Amino acid sequence: MGIVSDKIKDLKEREKKVLAMGGEAAIAKRHEQGKLTARERLDLLFDKGTFREIDMFVTHRCTNFGMENVDIPADGVVTGHGLVNGRPLFAYSQDFTSRAGSMGEMQAKKICKVMDLAMKAGVPFLGINDSGGARIQEGIDSLSGYGEIFFRNSAASGVIPQISAIMGPTAGGAVYSPAMTDWVFMVKNTSYMFITGPEVIKSVTGEVINFEDLGGAMTHNEKSGVAQFACENDQDAIEQIKKLLSYLPLNNMEDPPYIPPKDDPKRVDPKLDELIPENPNQSYDVFEVIRSVVDDGELFEPHMYYAKNIVICFARLNGRVIGIIANQPNFLAGCLDINASDKATRFIRFCDAFNIPLLTIADVPGYLPGSDQEWSGIIRHGAKLLWCYSEATVPKLLLVTRKDYGGSYLAMCSKHLGADMVFAWPTSEIAVMGAAGAANVIHRKEISNSDNPEEKRAEKIEEYNELFSNPYCAASRGYVDSVIVPSETRPRLIDALEILSTKREMRPAKKHGNIPV
Repeated sequence: MGIVSDKIKDLKEREKKVLAMGGEAAIAKRHEQGKLTARERLDLLFDKGTFREIDMFVTHRCTNFGMENVDIPADGVVTGHGLVNGRPLFAYSQDFTSRAGSMGEMQAKKICKVMDLAMKAGVPFLGINDSGGARIQEGIDSLSGYGEIFFRNSAASGVIPQISAIMGPTAGGAVYSPAMTDWVFMVKNTSYMFITGPEVIKSVTGEVINFEDLGGAMTHNEKSGVAQFACENDQDAIEQIKKLLSYLPLNNMEDPPYIPPKDDPKRVDPKLDELIPENPNQSYDVFEVIRSVVDDGELFEPHMYYAKNIVICFARLNGRVIGIIANQPNFLAGCLDINASDKATRFIRFCDAFNIPLLTIADVPGYLPGSDQEWSGIIRHGAKLLWCYSEATVPKLLLVTRKDYGGSYLAMCSKHLGADMVFAWPTSEIAVMGAAGAANVIHRKEISNSDNPEEKRAEKIEEYNELFSNPYCAASRGYVDSVIVPSETRPRLIDALEILSTKREMRPAKKHGNIPV
C-alpha cells in the first residue's frame, strides 16, 4: 500500500509541476497584459469539470544549443477534449508562459493527435493560438510539425468544423493553419497575424509599420478578410466561439442543432410592407428584413467589418439553423465586388458542407464598376458566386426585395443556379438592367431623333418599367415561384424550409471541381 501511495504522490507532484506552466511571474505578466493563460482559456470554454487533458507529460527531445537542460511544461501546449454546452469538442491551447508557446516537434505531435481524434470521433476542433512561432533550436523538425498540421487542416475541411482563436502573436508559418480553418477569431489589441513582421519589412522595403496596423484584429477583419470576428478580450472571444458552436453540427453527417422555437411561425410583420422606399435610389437596412423574419430577431454575424455591401449570418427559422446571404443597400448600394464575392462564397460553401440551408436576400443593382475591380479580377472572383450556388445541394431559398439586375441577378442564387424556391416582393425589379439604362440602349435612335429627347426618354423609361421592372415577367416564366406580401415573408419562408427539409440532390461523381479561385 505504501508503494502505491508513493506512486500516486509522485503523479500528483508531476501534475502540479506541469499545471504551474511557466511559473507565477510569467502568469502574472499575462494577467497584467489583460490576457488569460492557456489553461484559463480552456477552463472558461468547457463546461465545468468536463475537460480531459491529453499528453500532459509530453516533453521535447531537442539537445541542440543546450536545450537538453530546458524544461518546457506540456511542451508549450495544452491539448484535450470536453463538452461545450453539453456538446463535445477537441481543442488545443498554446501556452505562451512556457518558452513562448513555440512550436517544436512534440508540440506538433500533440496537436496532430487531437486533430486525428476529432476526425475519428466526428467532433469539431478548436485551436487557440498564442505562440512566438517556430522553435528555432529544433530546426526542420519544427517546420515538419507545421506541415503535418496543415495536411490535417486540409483533410478535415468539410468533415468537421474547424475554428481558430488568435489570442496572442501568430507569425510566419503559424498563420497558415488558422487561415485553412473555417473560422478565425481575433482579440483586439492583444493578437496579431502576419507572414513577416515589422522589423523584417522595414529592413527589406523601408516601410515603417507597427504590429497592430500590420496584422492586428481590426486589420484582418476590415482589410484582409483573414479573420471573421474581432473580440474585445479573451473572455469575449470564448463566449463568441460558444455561440458559433451552437449553430453548427458536430460533423458533415449531421444536421445542425434544432432548438424548439418560441417565436410564432405564422407571425407577420406589417412594417415590412412599408420598408422599401418609393425612391429607387434611396437605401434601407437589410438587417430590418432579416430580424423581422428570423426566430426572435436573433442572428450571429461573421465578417461584420469586411465587405459591408453583403451580409452573411447564421439564424434560425422555426428552430432550424439557416445561413443568410443578403445584399446591403446601405453600403455601396448593395453592389457585388471582389471582397463581397469572396466573403459570400466561403460562407455558402461552409453552409453547404455542413448541411445548413441557405436563404439569399437579393437587392442588387449589379457588379461594382471600375478599372480597379476589373484589373483585380472581378470576373474571376464574381464567378465564385455562380460556382458555389450551383454546387450547393442544401435547400436554397431566394427572396427578392427590390433590384435584381443582370449578371448579379444570376449570381444571387437565381432559379437558374438551382434555387429551390424563389419569392419576390411586389416592389422587386427583375430585369437585365435598370429602366433608364435599358431605354437608352434600346431606343437610342428614337430618343436622339425626337423633337423632345428628354420627354421621349422619360416615356421609354416608363414603358420599360411597366414591361420588365417588376417581378411578374420573371414569374410568368416560372423563374419566381411566388410574389408575396412582404409582411407574410416569415411564414412563407418557414413553410418552404419545412417542405424542403428532406431535400436530396446529387451532383456528378468526380474527384473535385476546379473553382475559379
